[in-house]
Amino acid sequence: MGYDSIWHWLFLLVFISAFGVVVFIIPAWRIVQKAGFHGALSLLWFIPVVNIVMLWVFAFARWPHERDAT
Repeated sequence: MGYDSIWHWLFLLVFISAFGVVVFIIPAWRIVQKAGFHGALSLLWFIPVVNIVMLWVFAFARWPHERDAT
C-alpha cells in the first residue's frame, strides 16, 4: 500500500477532519459563544476569506462583559 492507495488518502482525510474538529472547532465555538454570537459561526473558520472577515468582526464586536459594563 503506497501513497497512491485510495485507503491511504481516505484515512488521511478522516484523520485531518477529526484533528480539525478537536483543535480548531471546539475552541473557536467557545470563543464565539463568549463573544455573544451563536457557536455555529465557528464553522465559518474553514471558509477562506470569510475566516478573516470573522476575525475582524470578533475583534471589534462588543463582547458581553463590555455590554454589561455600560
